Amino acid sequence: MKLLEIENLKKSFEDLDVLHDISLGVEEGEVVAIIGPSGSGKSTLLRCCTGLEQADSGTIHYEGSYGLVFQNFNLFPHYSVLKNIMDAPISVQKQSKKEAEKEARRLLEKMGLGDKADVYPCQLSGGQQQRVAIARALALKPSILFFDEPTSALDPELTGEILKVIRELAEEKMTMVIVTHEMSFARDVADRVIFMDGGYIIEQGDPKEVIEHPKEERTRQFLARFMQG
Repeated sequence: MKLLEIENLKKSFEDLDVLHDISLGVEEGEVVAIIGPSGSGKSTLLRCCTGLEQADSGTIHYEGSYGLVFQNFNLFPHYSVLKNIMDAPISVQKQSKKEAEKEARRLLEKMGLGDKADVYPCQLSGGQQQRVAIARALALKPSILFFDEPTSALDPELTGEILKVIRELAEEKMTMVIVTHEMSFARDVADRVIFMDGGYIIEQGDPKEVIEHPKEERTRQFLARFMQG
């Protein structure tokens, strides 16, 4: 079953066309990685999918709900870690405080942060803050989870923390769409890779095929520097 269906999506900023007639679907349990150079439209696509940007034309249809994990965490600095996770379930989904706290603590344990409930974001490392942000997104029990370059603000050591969490979610068959620059991660974890450039989907398919044996010249050019090592 498709949890997300995008048809003929277009988006411009003044005279700059950012998305050109994008169509794609995401199946339940599927992990889709979107790769491509800066300015290719990857993040704008995610922002349109999650309502942060309004598409100029086209349709976006969901079965269920979605969550979004930002690259810069976007935690409330004046809230404790626990309150950051509890806030939306209480205010948006009208959960009881008891129910929201129980789920928040369960998610913190899942993220390896069970002892951090009462601290504030400024007291955490970047990797810990991003794990809190993932827990916050999961607290709303989304059908599909979007990640917008979730490791771009982290150093290599902390990047590993976050990729491990996403790998575990993939093993649990969480439906995810991940914009990433981590090519080896996309190849090893995703079910499908989409390469975007200039606002177009240039190539998509099996991750190993797209990343190791791309068919399109533009994809080969982009990936060449990643595969040299």
